[in-house]
Amino acid sequence: MAMRWRDSESGEERAVTAPLSLIVTAFAGVEDVAGTWTPQLRTDQERPTVLLFFDLARGKRRLGGSALAQVFRQIGSEVPDVEDPQLLKAFFNACQAVRLSDPKLVLAYHDRSDGGLFTTVVEMAFAGRVGVEINLDTLDCRDSSIEALFNEELGAVMQVLESQVSRLVEVFVAHGFESTSIYNIGKVLTSSEEQSFTIVHGGNNLFSSTRGILQQFWAETSFKMQSLRDDPDCAAEEFALIADTTYTGLAYHLTFTPRPSRPLFRRPKVAILREQGVNGHTEMAWAFTAAGFDAVDLHMSDLIAGAADLSKFRGLAACGGFSYGDVLGAGAGWAHAALLHKGARDAFEAFFARDDTFALGVCNGCQFLSHMREVIPGTELWPKFKANRSGRFEARVSLVEVVDSVLLEDSVFLCGMGGSRLPVAVAHGEGRAEFAPDALDAFNAQNLGVVRYVDSAGKPTEVYPLNPNGSPGGITGAQTPNGRVLALMPHPERVVTVESNSWYPSNMIRKWGGVGPWFQLFQNARLWCG
Repeated sequence: MAMRWRDSESGEERAVTAPLSLIVTAFAGVEDVAGTWTPQLRTDQERPTVLLFFDLARGKRRLGGSALAQVFRQIGSEVPDVEDPQLLKAFFNACQAVRLSDPKLVLAYHDRSDGGLFTTVVEMAFAGRVGVEINLDTLDCRDSSIEALFNEELGAVMQVLESQVSRLVEVFVAHGFESTSIYNIGKVLTSSEEQSFTIVHGGNNLFSSTRGILQQFWAETSFKMQSLRDDPDCAAEEFALIADTTYTGLAYHLTFTPRPSRPLFRRPKVAILREQGVNGHTEMAWAFTAAGFDAVDLHMSDLIAGAADLSKFRGLAACGGFSYGDVLGAGAGWAHAALLHKGARDAFEAFFARDDTFALGVCNGCQFLSHMREVIPGTELWPKFKANRSGRFEARVSLVEVVDSVLLEDSVFLCGMGGSRLPVAVAHGEGRAEFAPDALDAFNAQNLGVVRYVDSAGKPTEVYPLNPNGSPGGITGAQTPNGRVLALMPHPERVVTVESNSWYPSNMIRKWGGVGPWFQLFQNARLWCG
């Protein structure tokens, strides 16, 4: 590999050739993925917290090759290095000891070797959307606070309760990490609205800003690129949301308590329906099986060939993925394959005509069901799903609400979940609900929109990226009046266990018994079957 450029001052062509290197990759099993430390600073503690800086460079502050040097068009003469392998080993062993004995002792963790101490702490503030006060007086910064804040030597910052500092330090000292390399450098501001970022040195404010301003600086390059690549209005909405202190992020507000399923001996059959390109069938099958069903893999080619019989199934789940590579329109080609083949069409008509069946469509499966309105009673007002307003494939975690209405009393899937607001995984390029003229008002009047995107205050939203596709009123799930057919764009099957959720309240792990709130959807279907 080689990097070539022209010197801006001399005009001279320069080049750096990378030497051949050996890259060694190792893997290890993880027994408990819930024990991961993240950079998210937390304010949910009743007692004050502090930030501890662990210096693994023995005071070295070399700036060669750093991001700071690049900003000033410099390279530097000395780069960071491992000063003491034994110190690094002691740090690693102490971290493992803390994780095994009391993983909750460390509330947040981030390393400093990618941008320096300043970048480390502001990124932790970004993740928690909180304010921070840093005091450099504990560090020897008489020569240069710039070197202290922007060198990219080995090191880490941890958030810990102020009352637990001595306990944490004792563990590290016991494993050979010197206490003189541990510094109390600041505190997290407890008020969620006070998102100031301040650096104090010698009793004076060395630097003052806010979390929002700094994060917009941090995201500005991405915002400019996004404005050119995607819908510019969506890019602007997302950029503005960064500095909005009223936005508090993801949260769980449940009207039910998640519980694991008990063992069941009678297992109704549910067809896990898929077509060419569908890839969400494994998670879907797992979720239904865990809820007490006998999940059977059913490919459209089996139905078309007459090798499978839908009359043997109580339920049908149309899975997500890239059916036909989405080249025929997400879900549309799949539906046409069913509607244009007499045998398959007759099978679906007979299935939906029965009063003891249910159907779930997710993502491309949602689009599939929306195009099957000819054979599904009660779907006449349903929308079709078009390209996202952002102009891009959206893969993220969004906050949705299960809309409370009398319709949910008969819902196979959402009974008892009305009024709940909870995060869910989304992954689609065509999820924007588009209604026929005058259909939206009638759709809302009949309460058919049972799942919708909401903001952190619980209000339906069309703001990007809280609403990732631009659907009117945040609509992202539709149900038939009899409650037996549900189509939704998000992926509840991907978050049915606690650990499969990218975020959840740490105090809910035991209370929920290892299952995620969306598991209730599949349990409801099993309960409906009797």
